[in-house]
Amino acid sequence: MTAITKSLAALVSCALAAGGLTAAGVAVLQPGTAQASSHREAPLISGQPEYDATDVYAFVSPDKPDTTTMVVNVLPFQDPAGGPNFYKFAHDARYDLHVDNDGDGQGDLLFRWTFKDHLKNGDTFLYNTGPVNSIEDATLNFTQTYDLEVIKLKHQKAVARAKLGSDLPVAPSNVGKASMPDYQKLRDQSVQKIGYSGGSTAFAGQADDPFFLDLRVFDLLYGGDMSEVGNDTLKGYNVQSMALQVPTSALTESKDQPVIGVWATTHRQTADGDWTQVSRLGSPLVNEVVIPRKDKDKFNASSPWDDGQFLKFVQDPELPKLVEQIYKIKAPDTPRDDLVQAFLTGVPKLNQPPNVRPAEELRLNTSIEPNGSPKRLGVLDGDNAGFPNGRRLSDDVLDIALQAMEGELLGKKNDLGDAVDENDQKFGGSFPYLALPSSGSDAKAVSKSAGQSLLNGGSGVGSSSDDNMLLAGSAAAGGGAVLLLGLGFLWMRSRRRGPRARRH
Repeated sequence: MTAITKSLAALVSCALAAGGLTAAGVAVLQPGTAQASSHREAPLISGQPEYDATDVYAFVSPDKPDTTTMVVNVLPFQDPAGGPNFYKFAHDARYDLHVDNDGDGQGDLLFRWTFKDHLKNGDTFLYNTGPVNSIEDATLNFTQTYDLEVIKLKHQKAVARAKLGSDLPVAPSNVGKASMPDYQKLRDQSVQKIGYSGGSTAFAGQADDPFFLDLRVFDLLYGGDMSEVGNDTLKGYNVQSMALQVPTSALTESKDQPVIGVWATTHRQTADGDWTQVSRLGSPLVNEVVIPRKDKDKFNASSPWDDGQFLKFVQDPELPKLVEQIYKIKAPDTPRDDLVQAFLTGVPKLNQPPNVRPAEELRLNTSIEPNGSPKRLGVLDGDNAGFPNGRRLSDDVLDIALQAMEGELLGKKNDLGDAVDENDQKFGGSFPYLALPSSGSDAKAVSKSAGQSLLNGGSGVGSSSDDNMLLAGSAAAGGGAVLLLGLGFLWMRSRRRGPRARRH
């Protein structure tokens, strides 16, 4: 085996070892892709990004502690300069946010978003035909609106429903500074008061992806060199966000039972008009860290009250074994009752409702007031207002999940983490709290020769004599290509003759 072959074999071996972490949401970095939280978490939904819920957040509103804010993000890995067809919600989807307020694993309230597309001028390729200073500007060529309704459920059957808003505006994609010189204004115009329980607010539109992590720290192709730790892999990517701020009293069963469970689903309309559930998400990292590949699509199509079928994966998870194999950190003993509490029932005396049925939901005790100085590790660092009690935008859920997987809740102290401790952009102080999306003009320009511009940045050719030289050069290059092809053909024929001649 040659030295080159040995090197390739070593790289392949490292890649296979690193691939074991992919299902856990800590994958080897690949150009243009990543797997984190619930970004591209299952085989089928990875090909349907408009329907793919990436993250769910639920927290007591820091500036309005009598309300609860819930956020659902979809369509991951949006490149800000991804035009001319920029990003939107699916018009053939039902985006649902479920609230279980009695702990039985079934939704009691369902908030539903449905979207419509609007095109002003189909004879242009442009998303906007001029600067956009208002979401009502005629220059915003493509827009979306949405209807929002709430459905009250009992035993998964609708017993009442109400329209909370019709034709509400969606914040557009942030095309760039030339197109949208004041994007904050467009965001503000997209925040809408809605008629629910006397004081609710809604938002839908593009936002900076609030999830933060470094996948490269787990990339074994670097040969165990962890010097590159601390790079936020999702920096600069956007998502589509739906957010609600609702009086807490409208969500909970009673003051004596303040714990709610929250999860999101997406249903896609089929050709015959039926609706099929294609995405489901509650707590972060569950479908990646806990559910094996063969059951990921099944999990996305299932419901929390049937989660007993996945119990064995929670009690005996794969990730700690992989960490032990690769990093030599001993896995905690099984069965993992601590993870059953974190993922399925809620933690006793924190966010576990009475008579709880094990179900994968993001559970929030709404009676715990917000922390004025939130700690990124949440409950693990004594901040009971953070994950896994709900999830705030600033919670470092990757570090929390890794440490919990390695036994932090069992008293097995560890400091596992990726050294990305906060989002690359600051979150807002009021609803919807999400950072503004990166714009298409935020990308740094590549280096260019002196004097180049849009008008001469291609070939730099400006005169007829230069044009003639370019054509002559192209002809010469074409002749050279023909010569090379001819020589290559002769070489191949000689190679074919060679073995036959040697046989004589």
